[in-house]
Amino acid sequence: MDQQVTSVSKEPEPFGQAPAAIQIITNDEIRRSGASSLPEALRLADNLEVDQDNAHDWNISARGFNADLSNKLLVLIDGRTVYSPLFSGVIWDVQNVMLEDLDRIEVVSGPGGTLWGANAVNGVINVISKSAQDTQGWYMEGAGGSELRDSGEIRYGGTLAPNVYYRVYGTYFDRNPEVYTGGAPAPDAWSEGRGGFRIDTAGTSDDKFTLQGDYYNGASGNTLVPGIDVESGENVLGRWTHTFSSDSDMSLQLYYDRTNSSQPTAPSIIKGITFEPGGFFADSLDTYDLNFQHHFVVGDRNQITWGAGYRFTHDQNNNAPTLAFYPAPLNQNLLSTFVQDEIKLQDDLFFTLGTKVEHNDYTGFEVQPSGRLQWNVTPKQMLWAAVSRAVRTPSRIDHDLEEPTGLPPVFKIPSILTGTTAFTSETLIAYEVGYRAQLTDKLSGSISTYYNDYSKIRSTTPSATIFPVYLQNNLEGETYGVEVSADYQLLDWWRLHAGYDFLKEHIHVRPGEVDFTNGLNETADPQNQVSFRSSMDLPENMEFDTGARWVDTLTVNNGPTAGTIPSYFELDARLAWHPTKNLEVSVVGQNLLHDEHPEYTFPSPTQVQIERSVYGKIAWHF
Repeated sequence: MDQQVTSVSKEPEPFGQAPAAIQIITNDEIRRSGASSLPEALRLADNLEVDQDNAHDWNISARGFNADLSNKLLVLIDGRTVYSPLFSGVIWDVQNVMLEDLDRIEVVSGPGGTLWGANAVNGVINVISKSAQDTQGWYMEGAGGSELRDSGEIRYGGTLAPNVYYRVYGTYFDRNPEVYTGGAPAPDAWSEGRGGFRIDTAGTSDDKFTLQGDYYNGASGNTLVPGIDVESGENVLGRWTHTFSSDSDMSLQLYYDRTNSSQPTAPSIIKGITFEPGGFFADSLDTYDLNFQHHFVVGDRNQITWGAGYRFTHDQNNNAPTLAFYPAPLNQNLLSTFVQDEIKLQDDLFFTLGTKVEHNDYTGFEVQPSGRLQWNVTPKQMLWAAVSRAVRTPSRIDHDLEEPTGLPPVFKIPSILTGTTAFTSETLIAYEVGYRAQLTDKLSGSISTYYNDYSKIRSTTPSATIFPVYLQNNLEGETYGVEVSADYQLLDWWRLHAGYDFLKEHIHVRPGEVDFTNGLNETADPQNQVSFRSSMDLPENMEFDTGARWVDTLTVNNGPTAGTIPSYFELDARLAWHPTKNLEVSVVGQNLLHDEHPEYTFPSPTQVQIERSVYGKIAWHF
């Protein structure tokens, strides 16, 4: 409860006093879970929905709207925003980090637009690495098994000068394919290599500097179209923080990020006749981002945080015959500023008021205000409530997409699906109430409730001749739910964790409008999720951890009709032995209750089944 978090107010504060629906995934929890990728680690957050499509594709969301193109969750890795302007979502198979070097992952469910901007509609995931000072010496690990065929990581940390620390790392993994319904191998094998560095200053100086960068290159099989998806990229980030006094500090951050991707596309086939051949669609994105933030105290009652930012992106597409964006090259500018004031009404009562103002090239100015009330009932109990507005600004899919048919002009069907320049921002008004407490020395917990009112949600609206189908804003709706989590230290050597997530959605077509899928295209969410974890420290330097989850039935709509994914119950387990202080040997089992089961993809003979996985790992620090 005392661990510092930064995602709620952009300033360090104790987790127990952070007035939002936030959960922390610690480095130790990641290690003991046996997770071998970032999406697997995110299963530890009870307030997230995590579905695995195949060996390399994942759908991750908070408070609903999870689908193939989930677009209402903002993800940051060490201050670098990683969503794609193509669809306002995250390409999860390229967000691979060295899990050993993570300090924590902060997961906020609920809108965060006031601080983090557009697309932080239903939540924020903030992935935070350890400083180079905390990763000195050698670390090596090797793993291999049934699904995680082989994996290796190496990292070395040292000093460049007094109070100047660095680390360099390299990783590689190769994952086996999953299977189709019936047991035939799916063509979704996945491999990737990655490397990078980080430099941090430390000590008593008022100025701190960070410089870090990464490079990756990977390939994966495509389950929809024969061919290989290729992904690569690099990034470099610099950050300067300066402390003026105990009540005032600032930070200045600049990063450059480049991503490259290429994937096969399907031909346009109508009644057995091919009108446009398949091909390869490629996208290269360059992002330049500058961000400034200042925090200071005014008198005894006001803590003010404000900042400004500028982002420039250059997106270059090599269009395929059946998948295109126009214009193919596109430059975009995003300007933003925010201010937030935490007002001390009484010693135990705080009111936080703020807003963010952004200007984007599609819809112009967007305003995202919020008000948040915090009552510290006792030093170990807190009640909070919030009202917020957040927006999801248009992506290139919404605005610039074309899926040509190749039909002669006489048919008057130039494309199957097309974006529209009139597409505007999706809007959310959210109402939240929560409670967090250290109930006893051994028991802590939290509960959050919410009601979300959405307008101008993306629709697929048919033309008079059905095709083309236009992307418009003809949906609206409401969601509400409850998120519960609890930790119990049953014995000195045995810790338990439980979580429950309830979600009810009502997404419908606006009166007088039409939607091709009757409001089903944007959501594929279970109504109930339950999780349970047990962590034991056994004699002889042994650890035994288990994690169980039950996921309710969900409906997916990426087929000719709506399809149902049955509810499922699964179990992961890990047994580890530390023969010495610096050596760990472990065996991990994932999805142990079924040979295979589906988590998302549409029911069909080519539905991908997620298989049981077992692997062993050796990790060595020195």
